[in-house]
Amino acid sequence: MEKLVFQNGVKKDQLLSAVNDDHGGVIVELKEPMDTTVFQNMLKASLSKWKLQGKKGVWIKVPIELVNLVETAVKEGFWYHHAEPHYLMLVYWIPETENTIPANASHRVGIGAIVLNEKRELLVVQENSGRLKGTAVWKIPTGIVEEGEDIFEGAIREVKEETGIDTEFLEVLAFRQTHKALFGKSDLFFICMMHPLSFDIQKQDLEIEAAQWMPLEEYAAQPFVQKHGIFKYTKDLCLVKAERDYPGFTPVPITSFFDGSTSFLYFNKDGLDQESSAIHL
Repeated sequence: MEKLVFQNGVKKDQLLSAVNDDHGGVIVELKEPMDTTVFQNMLKASLSKWKLQGKKGVWIKVPIELVNLVETAVKEGFWYHHAEPHYLMLVYWIPETENTIPANASHRVGIGAIVLNEKRELLVVQENSGRLKGTAVWKIPTGIVEEGEDIFEGAIREVKEETGIDTEFLEVLAFRQTHKALFGKSDLFFICMMHPLSFDIQKQDLEIEAAQWMPLEEYAAQPFVQKHGIFKYTKDLCLVKAERDYPGFTPVPITSFFDGSTSFLYFNKDGLDQESSAIHL
C-alpha cells in the first residue's frame, strides 16, 4: 500500500523528527546533513502536519555544522530565538493567535563576595580591565555565574580564581537589578558573605592587577566607595556584618515535585525557624 503523502511529495516517514514540548509545541533537533531543497520540503510538510495537529510553537535546534539550513528555515517564517557556541535555536508560531513563545533569557547573573577574616580585614582587588582599571580603587571580588552554576558555587569559584583564597559560602546579603546592560540584557547582582578557609593570596594575573587583605576601615574610607551607589552600600554591609548580626539569605536545597531535580531556595532560615518554633509553642 502506498504511503501517505502530505505535501510536495514528502512521505510520512520523511517528515522532520520532533518531540513534544510541555506547552503544546514541538522541538526538532537537526543532526544529519541534508540538501537545502530536501530540508525545505520536509519542513513545509512537517509544518502542515503540526498545524493539523493543533501544535503551537516549533523549535528547531541547528548545530553549527548545519548552518546552511538556517536561511531555508528563515524563508519559511522562522526567526532567531537564541544562540550558543555550538548551535542556533530557531522558532516559529503556528496558530493565528497571540505569540506566547517566551523571550530568550533576559538576565545575566553576577556576584560580589565579601570575605572578612578574624582581623577585620577585607579581601579586596584592583582590576586589570574594565571601567575601574587604573583608578586605584580597591573593591570586593566580583564575577559572572556560569551556566548551570548556583549562586553560592559561583561566589566560591570567583574568589578562588581571582585571589587563590578558598572560602565557605555563608549567605546572600543583598541583590541589585539593573536593565539595559550587556547587549541590552538585564543584570542581577548578588552580594554574598563568605568565610575564608585560607589566607595566602595568589592573584589571577589576567584580570587582577593587585589583591590584598585590607583593614575594613581603610577600605571604607576610600572616597569612591563612600560616594557611589552599590559600592557605598557594600561598604555599609561590610561594616554592619563586622559589628553585629545582619541576617541574610542562606541556600536551602529543595526537590522538584515534577522531575525530582534539586535546586536551592535562598531565605532567612534562622528567622523562619525561630518564627516556626514560636508558632508551635
